[in-house]
Amino acid sequence: MDILTSKTDGILTIEFNRPERKNAITGAMYQTMADALIDGEHDAAVRAILITGKPEIFTAGNDLEDFLKNAPAGGKPDASRPVYQFMRALSGSTKPVIAAVSGAAIGIGTTLLMHCDLVYVADNAKLSMPFVQLGLCPEFASSLLFPAIAGYPRAAEKLLLGEAFMAQEAFQMGMVSKVLPLDELIPFATRQAAKLVALPAASIRATKALMKRPRAEQIEAALVAEIDLFSAMLQAPEAKEAFTAFFEKRKPDFSKFA
Repeated sequence: MDILTSKTDGILTIEFNRPERKNAITGAMYQTMADALIDGEHDAAVRAILITGKPEIFTAGNDLEDFLKNAPAGGKPDASRPVYQFMRALSGSTKPVIAAVSGAAIGIGTTLLMHCDLVYVADNAKLSMPFVQLGLCPEFASSLLFPAIAGYPRAAEKLLLGEAFMAQEAFQMGMVSKVLPLDELIPFATRQAAKLVALPAASIRATKALMKRPRAEQIEAALVAEIDLFSAMLQAPEAKEAFTAFFEKRKPDFSKFA
């Protein structure tokens, strides 16, 4: 299974399990995660959610081959696509979500963290959002949330240049809760999840809802705007050049595009 899910002691764990492809996410994997989150939302026994990957890799982001094969026709967004189901299930979760990240977290591997409540990263974590490099735009409301978290200048640097940044810089920007040695990451995140399980579920939900409430409508608007633009840009010449260059293992040439 490319996504492993389990429920133990009140914790729903969702684990990327495709290390041979650097945990690159396919449509089927998005669907599995969306289904798990929706199921967990309605299961009273689930009181905390933990999302993690492998010690050497969290996720390389979208599996580009699968992503292009299942791209929306004519550049028109399709809200039923598994990736959008996952986005809405995670952003709309009323239960506390913990991310435990080690190794590379690329694209949505970084943007999904902005929708988690507690984000713990190993000291080998390497985050990046290379959307512009692929001729695309940010997704998962990151164009709204990342400037709010890091401040506009630092967010612009990471989103416009798409360059990777390490765990400590992510912590300094306020994006993560704590940086830990790799061998302590999962035990620590699991203990934090257990603490949440032991607390009053209604109080946890109410506190999370109150913290999320001021931006809820903005997040939904950003999601829709990004999805519309992302879908259109996916059909544009710049993205086609970027993806062709990726598969041909060469540097893309954007000089001919205005």
